[in-house]
Amino acid sequence: MKKLLYIGFFLIFMVVFLYINNHWIVVSEHVYESERVPSSFDGMRIVQVSDLHDAVFGSRQKKLVQKVKNANPDVIFITGDLVDSNRYNLEQSLQAVRQFVKLADVYYVLGNHEVATNKVNEIYEALSSLGVHVMANTSTVLERNGERLSIIGVEDPLMGMETNDMLAMATAHIPQERFTLLLAHRPEMFDVYGDNKIDVVFSGHAHGGQIRIPGVGGLVAPGQGLFPKYTAGIYEKDATSLVVSRGLGNSTVPYRIFNLPEIVVFELHNK
Repeated sequence: MKKLLYIGFFLIFMVVFLYINNHWIVVSEHVYESERVPSSFDGMRIVQVSDLHDAVFGSRQKKLVQKVKNANPDVIFITGDLVDSNRYNLEQSLQAVRQFVKLADVYYVLGNHEVATNKVNEIYEALSSLGVHVMANTSTVLERNGERLSIIGVEDPLMGMETNDMLAMATAHIPQERFTLLLAHRPEMFDVYGDNKIDVVFSGHAHGGQIRIPGVGGLVAPGQGLFPKYTAGIYEKDATSLVVSRGLGNSTVPYRIFNLPEIVVFELHNK
């Protein structure tokens, strides 16, 4: 009898544990200070949403949207894998995006899963119709009080171009002295981003390593293999900072372990 009780308690514990690990959204806040940040953009808050993979966080994505709203974003960056190629449900993810665009300007780059659906044009059209800035190997300028910074986006390499070539296309008309923010799905391309002297890069893709080992880090990530280097947080290479979101949803591996879904808040400050 005791053995059955122990088994029952263990099963209940595992159900609760897995539910929390895959549905409890946390907010990770980072402050970035640099003399390169234009003074007019001091205090600008960027909220990064990544790797939703058609996951559901409450009715009409209410829990996710509330977390983003509470972060008081000036802009929202969506850094790929908004949908999942294994269970494509664009409408489910658009439920969140429709509400994001009411909170702030939204900028988006695709990930490998959008490419794998073979529905990139459909996704781009749906997002553009909502007012989302689709950053397909292009850049745009934000201006405050006569000062400027550039937001850049590059597509996933599965689209058939080298990342370096896409960056060259996107940055062709940006003055070298201008502060730059890049949306690029894959963190394993960090050396390329650094070589192009980008100031801050926002990536996802690694899912935090899927299973995080306390005191060690992520276990496995696409494009990086076992014990990947770039899974979560901030990384530095010369003058470039890489922001890697653990993301929100799952794909081939259905569960996160010690790896809560995450949105990132990144606040710029002039040093």
